[in-house]
Formats: sequence, C-alpha cells, structure tokens
Amino acid sequence: MRAVVYRGANDLRLEETPVPRIRAGELLVRVAVCGVCPTDIKKIQQGAVLPPRIFGHETAGTIVRVGAGVRGFAVGERVALHHHVPCLACHACRHRAFAQCRVYQRTGVTAGFEPAGGGYAQYVRVMSLVLPGVVKLPARNSFLEGAMLEPVNTVLKAVKRLSLLPGDRALVAGQGPIGLMFTRLLALRGVAVLATDLMAPRLQMARRLGARLLARGDDPQLPAQVERWTRGRGLDAAVLAAPSTALVEQAHALVRGGGQVLLFANTRRGDTAGLDLAAICVDEKDLLGSYSSDFTLQAEVARLVFSRQLDVRPLITHQFPLAATAEAVKLAANPRPDALKVVVSQVEA
Repeated sequence: MRAVVYRGANDLRLEETPVPRIRAGELLVRVAVCGVCPTDIKKIQQGAVLPPRIFGHETAGTIVRVGAGVRGFAVGERVALHHHVPCLACHACRHRAFAQCRVYQRTGVTAGFEPAGGGYAQYVRVMSLVLPGVVKLPARNSFLEGAMLEPVNTVLKAVKRLSLLPGDRALVAGQGPIGLMFTRLLALRGVAVLATDLMAPRLQMARRLGARLLARGDDPQLPAQVERWTRGRGLDAAVLAAPSTALVEQAHALVRGGGQVLLFANTRRGDTAGLDLAAICVDEKDLLGSYSSDFTLQAEVARLVFSRQLDVRPLITHQFPLAATAEAVKLAANPRPDALKVVVSQVEA
C-alpha cells in the first residue's frame, strides 16, 4: 500500500509499505479522510519523535476486514476511529484525568512501524484496545464529518471543564478550526462569545457560528471593549486556542474574580508566564488546562456532529491527496487567511 512515512524532521516520504496484518479482536480499515492536527505538525516539524512513523489520527474510513471475535462491526461499514481509549479503572481514570492514563497513552491505530495513528496511509490496523471508541457513520454523513469527531471531542472535553452558565460571557482567543469549534459549542450552551483573531475571514466565520462580539487579537483597546461589554464585571472565562504566553497574562487580567482561564494550545514545554498569585488565591481565578480527548464523550460528540448542530463542513477548506500530505502539513502549519481545517482525502471522485 502507499503511505506517507515520517523519516525525520520535515521529512515526509510517499512509500510503499505492507498492508497492516490484523489479529483477533481487531479491524482493518481503508482510510478515506484524515485531518491534519497541530499535534502531528509539531512532531513532524520539530523531529520530536524517532522515525520511522506514519502519522495521522483524525481518521475515517471503511472496514475491509474483521478479526476473529469482533462483534458489532461488519465489512463495508463506514466508521470514524478513536486512537486513544483509557482503561477507566486506574487512579487517573477514577479522577477523569483520562489523558494521564497509561493505557490511554498507548496509540491503538497504526499503519506500521511504531503506532502513531497511521491515517496518512491507505489502510490502518485498529487494535482491540480502541475498538470501544469506533463510531459508525450514518448514511447521510460524510467521511469528512467522521474525521472531525476526534478534534470536536477534544474541544467538548475542554468546554465541560468550564463552570459557565447561560448568559455568561467568554473570550475565545484564536479562531482557527479549534477556536471556531469552541465558539460554536459555547454559543450552543447560551454563552455569549467574544471572538478574537488576527485574520478577518476567521472572525467573520466566528460570527456565523454564533460569536456575539468580534475583535482583532492585537487591538490595544481590547481591555476597554471587555470592560464595556461586561459592564465592568469582567469575563466569566477566557479560552486560549492560540499558543501565546503574553495572552495568558492578558486573559487572566480580563476575567472576573472567580472566573476561569483555560489553556488549550499551550503545549510546548518550558514556556512560562508571569501571573499575580494573589489573583489566583484572593480573587479565586482558576487557571485550567485541557489536553486530548475524552472517550466517554463519543456519543455526545457524534450527536453534535451528525445532527449538524455543530456543522463541521464549513470548517474544512482544503483537501489534499495522499501524495501531497507534506503540502497539507505545510499549509496547516502556516495557514493563509482562507485556510481553516486541512485534510488528506483518499475519497474517489
């Protein structure tokens, strides 16, 4: 089969590799669509993991082989995959810190080599440990929608960490694909969203998805706007979907006492920010983090996406063939104003 193999930093090669061999309790899936995720971009560009690997974990496709003992799945069914599933029994899982579970940290979908998702290949092996996360696609929904379940899951998990009520006011900083999902999911919960970004087309998309107020992220009048918009109270929450340390300090100043700042994009270790610790202690401002997905939310995520309450289709702006995966990664890492979600598609025209 054809696969795009990571051979080192910024070195992706289209190669011929063996079709993965499945074992009892596993599935073989022909990949249709795989999204380009910032997590994989970081690994590819920084050479953060040892090669060779086949990346890509936002995957949807068609089951072509079912291993012995598998129940509930059949050849020909269209599915979305979930590459991490927790054990649900360890200390971390009992505290719902699923991303810290050692079983969760094992990648359960592979196209060969060290398991790394495998979606940038024609076929993937779905191991038994992640079968509980596989979701069947309804007839009316596309592979593109299926491939978006995983990133939507990560956002819904983060939204649920916020103690927001209908009518509350929140900042979503950064209106890339992830930020736009935050904007929509918060709007669905009755939260008034202030959306910020540096690209006008993204701000216009945020308005279509339910943002109440728009602003450039570098506008020096932003604190004054927040003051007026909240009538001096301050924001109830700020979601940072852009990796800026300066933004952490600004957001912490903009939220009210008892408010929350949620970091979603600050995944580079070693970055620091200066905060007034009394604002956390005396003013009871929470600084939260959220990383990766929550397997237990799969059914709710599927309802949101497949019902199109969260219509992910307008977020997908660019599709590349498998052979152009390196170009897809480059665009997703350095998006133009017209670029939002970038995917690798092997769907036949």
